[in-house]
Amino acid sequence: MELTSEDFPALFRDADRTSLEGQRQYTRATGARLWAAVLAAVAAISSNFWLAGEVEVLGLVAAAFFVVALGLEVWLLADRPEKDWYDGRALAESAKTLAWRFAVGGAPFPVQEADADASLRFSEELAALREDAPDVNIVLTGADVITEKMHALRQQDAAVRREAYIRGRILDQQSWYAGKAEYNKHRAKTWKLILIALEFAGVILALVKAFGYLEVDIASVTSAAIGAGAAWLGVRQHESLARSYTFASSELWLVASRLREVDDEHAWAAEVADAEEAISREHTMWRAARLASGAAMVRRHTHRHHG
Repeated sequence: MELTSEDFPALFRDADRTSLEGQRQYTRATGARLWAAVLAAVAAISSNFWLAGEVEVLGLVAAAFFVVALGLEVWLLADRPEKDWYDGRALAESAKTLAWRFAVGGAPFPVQEADADASLRFSEELAALREDAPDVNIVLTGADVITEKMHALRQQDAAVRREAYIRGRILDQQSWYAGKAEYNKHRAKTWKLILIALEFAGVILALVKAFGYLEVDIASVTSAAIGAGAAWLGVRQHESLARSYTFASSELWLVASRLREVDDEHAWAAEVADAEEAISREHTMWRAARLASGAAMVRRHTHRHHG
């Protein structure tokens, strides 16, 4: 017996959906803003190639792209979709860890406790979680707190609960971390090679213009592209994510091995709590890194406009 996303409380599903939507909006708007800045640079250096009377048409196009970039940046600063992304993910993961603890008899919901008492405590913990959470724009679409699958798994014997937890939670999470670590390693390497290529192209183009072989300052476009690429890397944080996910994946392998040796309910409750703390610790570091990155981007924006 395993738990899927649909078997967790409604709070998890709604927070998860809010987080994914915030992530989608933030990454798309950020990517569009960076592209607009690069295209504005392209149009600006080509402006004298297309004249309508005394008006440089591509100069107007460049201005339009800059307006788009400015509008997207203002929207990002005002609406802050990344806040829904980070805070929604924190709330979803916290609700998920509570659900697993309850379903498999982990502390603070050991199976020795009466079901009615454990259910009441779980409901109180979940309510407190929502009350203490940051102001996230979550639209609640369901009222279920303890689902049938959560109750059913809790009623199983120790061996069934142990296997369900190890396979459905620990190894599933470990596999996710391992896959994401490899993905981010590959993406970090790819983006580094792209930036190196752009920097090399910038050197060549700058020398070509310096010696009079080219009148158009194409090197400024490569400079804008390098800046956009570096900013995108800052948003995606591939290198830091690869490191943290690799560490988390290795740690969960050890957790799975340790859990297989537990055959006492009291020890099991404590071990599950420790395992969930390990997962929560990685997510806390992820969120702190994201918030720090966002704050740095705001500081750069403020310095650029007021420095």
